[in-house]
Amino acid sequence: MAFFLETLFGGLMTGMLYSLVALGFVLIFKASGVFNFAQGAMVLIAALSMARFSEWIPGWLGIDNMILGNILAFAASAVFMWLIAVAVERWVLRHLVNQEGTTLLMATIGISYFLDGMGQIIFGSSVYSINVGMPKDPAFILDGVFEGGLLISLEDLTAAVIAALLVATLAFFFQYTGVGRALRAVADDHQAAQSIGIPLNRIWVVVWTVAGLVALVAGIIWGSKFGVQFTLATAALRALPVVILGGLTSVPGAIIGGLIIGVGEKLSEVYLGPFVGGGIEIWFAYMLALVFLLFRPQGLFGEKIIDRV
Repeated sequence: MAFFLETLFGGLMTGMLYSLVALGFVLIFKASGVFNFAQGAMVLIAALSMARFSEWIPGWLGIDNMILGNILAFAASAVFMWLIAVAVERWVLRHLVNQEGTTLLMATIGISYFLDGMGQIIFGSSVYSINVGMPKDPAFILDGVFEGGLLISLEDLTAAVIAALLVATLAFFFQYTGVGRALRAVADDHQAAQSIGIPLNRIWVVVWTVAGLVALVAGIIWGSKFGVQFTLATAALRALPVVILGGLTSVPGAIIGGLIIGVGEKLSEVYLGPFVGGGIEIWFAYMLALVFLLFRPQGLFGEKIIDRV
């Protein structure tokens, strides 16, 4: 039982990271109808900016305090992601209003390649580390309930808590703030939102900025665990099955889908892997997503895309 719970907790913590990346896809799709294929590249360039600014800023300002250096690096990276959001809206989205979904998808693929190249030019192409003080050692909990206790990763637990807090903050932002209500209005009907005075261009900048901040937090967590390298953009796309499972239009679906896939990957690898030679964790999420595409393409909580057109 203890081993099962360890595996379950590990899956839940991994699932929260998947949910965090998937939120970027959902937020942009809900507000603009664009499937943002560049979300993985946004995670990469956000992580690169954090890694490099955390090296550069202390040197520029003569700061020895790691916490202050990381705070300033995070602020600089957040401004950098905002600038990317402004550039995307002004030079791409503004010229593609009311275009076909395929056109917008191709535009985000182009943005993805552009961000990859810009990241190498500005920040370099080496492997970098991010040190934000996350605990690296595992710990035993519930030793009074289970003999020997449950072994958990404090780093994964910290990351899961950060992801959960960010998700809760975003849920509050979209539900109870004026900007959040405007975003939901744009998601329901672009033309109707414009007719009542909601500035569509400004809303797009806001939602791409929020998606950039989500990508920044996800990039910091992934970079702290595995280092920042250019395969991070591909790793971030592992959240695609989460979006398919939960639904492209559902924020709660992104959260629950991430948890389901995280737990499913871990449990299937541990309990079914020995019978099929292992490796289930690599393809489990994509097979589950394929099943949903065949039988419920809108996902668990999403609406049919045809209903939005």
